[in-house]
Amino acid sequence: MTTVSDRIKCIIRADLAWLRRRDYAPLLLCWATAVFYCFFCLRIGKRFAGSSGYFTYTLQALAWRKGAFSLGHDYPWLELAVFEGDWYVSFPPVPSIPLFFLTFLFGDATPDNLLVKLYVLTGCLAVYHMLKKAGYDSLSAMGFALLCSFAGCLLSLTTEGAVWFQAQTLAFACTCLSVCCMFIGKPTFSLLCYALAVGCRPFNAVYGLPLFALYYDQCRQEQIKFRQAALRLLPGVLLGLMIAFAYGWYNWVRFGNPLEFGHNYLPEFSWQGGTQFSLSHVAANIKTFIGGLPFSKGEGGWELNQFGFCFLIANPVFLLLLCWIIFDFIRRRITLPKLVLILCFFVHLFLLLLHRTFGGYQFGARYTCDLLPYAALYLALPGHGRKMRIGEVFVLIFACVFAVYGAAVILL
Repeated sequence: MTTVSDRIKCIIRADLAWLRRRDYAPLLLCWATAVFYCFFCLRIGKRFAGSSGYFTYTLQALAWRKGAFSLGHDYPWLELAVFEGDWYVSFPPVPSIPLFFLTFLFGDATPDNLLVKLYVLTGCLAVYHMLKKAGYDSLSAMGFALLCSFAGCLLSLTTEGAVWFQAQTLAFACTCLSVCCMFIGKPTFSLLCYALAVGCRPFNAVYGLPLFALYYDQCRQEQIKFRQAALRLLPGVLLGLMIAFAYGWYNWVRFGNPLEFGHNYLPEFSWQGGTQFSLSHVAANIKTFIGGLPFSKGEGGWELNQFGFCFLIANPVFLLLLCWIIFDFIRRRITLPKLVLILCFFVHLFLLLLHRTFGGYQFGARYTCDLLPYAALYLALPGHGRKMRIGEVFVLIFACVFAVYGAAVILL
């Protein structure tokens, strides 16, 4: 006959066993991120959760609350589109959606600096979850998740919630969530996140092909018939098309063109003679962002090139990605999802190279942060080892140290 004390002991043992089975790595990632930023922001003199002076998306959210699409007057220090005598936000609208709700609490002093950190942390946790589902141990999944997020020039974008950085960090979070959800068999939410990512960074539309290739491969392996697979995908496709229609309508009511978000109406492109996207920019961008060195000799000695350098050095995960691709070709382990992913990676990179500035004043190659989810998905696909190798650990350590150094140099 069991006594009360025996029952209590059984309950305690069961609870302890349950606690031991829990995965605490996500909590560790959150805690480590918070501790790091507390010290780092103190060192560089930035507020952990303050408002940025480049609060374009907050202004757009406040205009929405008034029922307006334009800002009504100029803010000379911001990149605003000038169209028919009025001023408009020259960026895709999705980052203003969370700020719309935050303005009810904070007014125009929304915590932009905190948001960019939370966006990248969300993407990091999504990558971690995907790699755990793919069979990685917690330590390796955590290491690769950091390598695909904070261990590169994306870190410097989290130091201030400026308009450009909000767009890229939220696009990173949405794309990582999209890739993760498609990988774990949630296509509707995946396509929702994908559509939102495109509303932050339009070239992220290229991720659509790898997502559909991944979905097709999953259905083929599970021997799901075409009709069933199409019906399962239909809600997400319809949801994505509705969001795309909303983007087109928003652009049309502002600029009379469903494909115009406003960047072409910036003074530098509309009447000062600049060209936003052109093949003529590719050669110079290749020289800087593929062949450029991180340091050059100035009057005071060797200095970090603060207008960009080789993206493989700025984001070392891409160097590893190229190695993984080469080894997979040699060992004949290239599957359909991998092949589509590789092609889309280079197409996406080429589209970014068409831009005139590639990000301007920055650490490394800011626009290539848009490519990080390709590396995360490649890691999750079959064929890659499910444990971090010693060489990859060294790359992670170098990447973290260099990213912290680069972010500090840019800001100090």
